[in-house]
Amino acid sequence: MPAPPFAPDRFDAAGWLAGAHQLPSPNCDARPDGTAIELIVIHNISLPPGVFDGDAVIELFLNQLDWDAHPYYQGIRGIKVSAHFFIRRDGSLIQFVPCNQRAWHAGVSSWCERERCNDFSIGIELEGTDDLPFTEAQYASLLPLLQSIKEAYPIRAVVGHSEIAPGRKTDPGVCFEWERVRGLGG
Repeated sequence: MPAPPFAPDRFDAAGWLAGAHQLPSPNCDARPDGTAIELIVIHNISLPPGVFDGDAVIELFLNQLDWDAHPYYQGIRGIKVSAHFFIRRDGSLIQFVPCNQRAWHAGVSSWCERERCNDFSIGIELEGTDDLPFTEAQYASLLPLLQSIKEAYPIRAVVGHSEIAPGRKTDPGVCFEWERVRGLGG
């Protein structure tokens, strides 16, 4: 019987997940030596905000965004960010950074009195906004992804960006269905 698409044994030694479309981002670096991956951070993103057609988020994570393509982009010009995973509205899964590397997703952050959450977390971006429901297809990709990450790494919690950067960030927003994550022991 074939392994499910997000089985923990599908992570290679670097932390690339078989079955995810891989687009390596330059916006990552090494985690501090000896740092365990203990946290998953859920985000949302759309570029421009509320627009879900197109590849602007992908282009942002690959440092290929045309800053002049939309007026909104002037406010984020030159930013260098990434996430480990991005789940589109149709449920497709893209991996930008291998899990064993530090993606630049959390910014100034703190969890359980530990600063610099990027050092010990995996970031998952959902294509969306704070005030629109996420799609069934996104949850159909997110939930097995979370389970696989938990089986492959010593994860202690799954949190929203708002929880590690309160007052600065509000994602994944009020429409994210946390009860689904809690059903996984998240």
